[in-house]
This record gives sequence, structure tokens and C-alpha cells, in this order.
Amino acid sequence: MSDLPFTLDQLRILKAIAAEGSFKRAADSLYVSQPAVSLQVQNLERQLDVPLFDRGGRRAQLTEAGHLLLSYGDRILSLCQETCRAIEDLQNLQGGTLIVGASQTTGTYLLPRMLGLFRQKYPEVAVQLHVHSTRRTAWSVANGQIDLAIIGGEVPSELQDSLEIVPYAEDELALILPVFHPFIRMNQIERDDLYKLQFIALDSQSTIRKVIDHVLTRCGIETRRLKIEMELNTIEAIKNAVQAGLGAAFVSISAIEKELQMGVLHRSKIEGVVVHRTLSVIINPNRYRSKAAEAFIHEILPQFATYKPPASEEPVEQSTAEPVDSRSLETTPFHPGGN
Repeated sequence: MSDLPFTLDQLRILKAIAAEGSFKRAADSLYVSQPAVSLQVQNLERQLDVPLFDRGGRRAQLTEAGHLLLSYGDRILSLCQETCRAIEDLQNLQGGTLIVGASQTTGTYLLPRMLGLFRQKYPEVAVQLHVHSTRRTAWSVANGQIDLAIIGGEVPSELQDSLEIVPYAEDELALILPVFHPFIRMNQIERDDLYKLQFIALDSQSTIRKVIDHVLTRCGIETRRLKIEMELNTIEAIKNAVQAGLGAAFVSISAIEKELQMGVLHRSKIEGVVVHRTLSVIINPNRYRSKAAEAFIHEILPQFATYKPPASEEPVEQSTAEPVDSRSLETTPFHPGGN
């Protein structure tokens, strides 16, 4: 290690500055002084004989050499963390860490229940849940920063050959209305009734919004004719807006269980249309899998698996969202369509 022109501490500092955008905020996040951070960067630049930051602007910007070192530094630090976790595993689940990733809706409404069951069985294991976009979550799995993840969107094409992807559960996207809306007196509404509603939706670039539009289009519904009166950035905000009578919305059925039980939202069925999306589990088969991750896969995942391959004789109108391209996960002990 003495022959290397950098230390792990210097790589951590570089990563913190890049993430925080300034030497001061990086120092605060690492609980060290700003002069100490500046000195470490100066020593690192002198040892490498290249500038790592463009100090001309208000925000600390990496140079080309800085970006290159950060890219390799992320991989080095990830391997160091993986090594430490492998050593912790020698304690046989009397410690260690489980890191699970999820896309937004899944991480908010499904994963907490799953991790709660895991914690009851293994209270000594530290559990982390990282909730981000499908794309960011997939990259974290690929980089070894997350053990496994459950996502509702499509894995980036550049990662589909390096990750194991398997359909895991069906998530129904339900149409919800205010409890005082005239349509709630109907057992089900017609497709054309959708064009009479005022909708509250997520941003047009969000994964769930794209899934909904895709499925509705396949069902013969012209999504451009739907009246989007308001766009909000969270499911909770949408539920509250619907409850207040501001419009209708499509949301995951897992997100409205409590509201349906309390009777503060109404779920309406649409004749001939069922909106599903497929949740998938993603794992990096080339990374070390901790005993905590193995226990989660063997003992928790099967309890929530509901995916069933679409039957060839399924009616055309009973549409489901296209699942992500996937391969069988031979090393994963749960089976699609389980309990």
C-alpha cells in the first residue's frame, strides 16, 4: 500500500467533495475540519501530479482526471465494504448488514413490511433500505452498493446482461376517486367515462406514469384525451388531493390499503381493463452475497411473491404491463407465483 499514490481516506474525501459540491460541506459530512480536507486533496494532487478540481467556480468541479479517479475510487471503496461484510459474515448472522434497494412506490409501501419480518427473525443484523429511481437503484446493485433490489421499472439496457432479473410480483394500479364522486354509485365505469374525469398524476417522466399510459393505450384508451389537471411528485400528495376532491388518479393498490379500509378513498373498476405492472427482483451474480442477503432471499421473498406468467389464452382486454426483459434466476430460491 505504501507504493500507491493515494489512500482510502483520500478516496473517501474525493467522493464526499464530488457529492457535496464543496470542500466545507464535504468536511462537515466526514466530521473533519475543512483545512484537513484541503490538505489531503493537495497531497493527493501532488502525489498524482495532476489537478483533480477546477477551483475557478463557486462549486468544486472535478477535472477529467478527477472524474477518472472518482470512478475507480468508487469501485475500490465498494470492494473494501464488500470485504468487511464478508468478514462480518463469519459471525453467522449475529451481526452484519443487509442493504436492500427499491424504486419509490415499492420502497415506501412494500419493503418496510418485508424488512420488518426480517428484523423480527434477525434483530442483530443492521438493515438499510435505499429508495431511489429504478435506474439509480439498478446501478447501485451493479456496483455492489446494494445486495438486491425490488423495482417496478425497466432496468437500463446497458445493465441487463450483467444483472440477474426475475419477475417477482404483480402490482395492480387502481383507479381511485373521492368518496363523494357520482361515479362511486356504479359497480364499474365504462372506458369512455375516463375522458370525463379530471386526473391527478405523477410527472410524465416517472416510471409509474409511463406504465399506466402504456397499459391504457394497449386497452384502446387514448391517454392524450385524459384530462391531467394537476401533476404532483409523490403518491401521498396524490392520495390527499383525491381525498380532498381535486380529481381521480391511478395508484398502486399497495399504497391505498389503509385508505380503502378507512373508507376515505373509493376504488373504481373499469369494464374490460385491469392495469398491472410487474415488480422484479434484481441481483448482481458476480458480487459477494452475504448471509443476511441469502436469509432475506430464502425466508422473506417467497412470502410476498405473486407473479404468474401470463396465460396464452388470456383475453386481449385483460391487459398487463410488459415485464422487464428477464432471465431465470437460478441461484434465487424463491419461485414466481409463490405464496
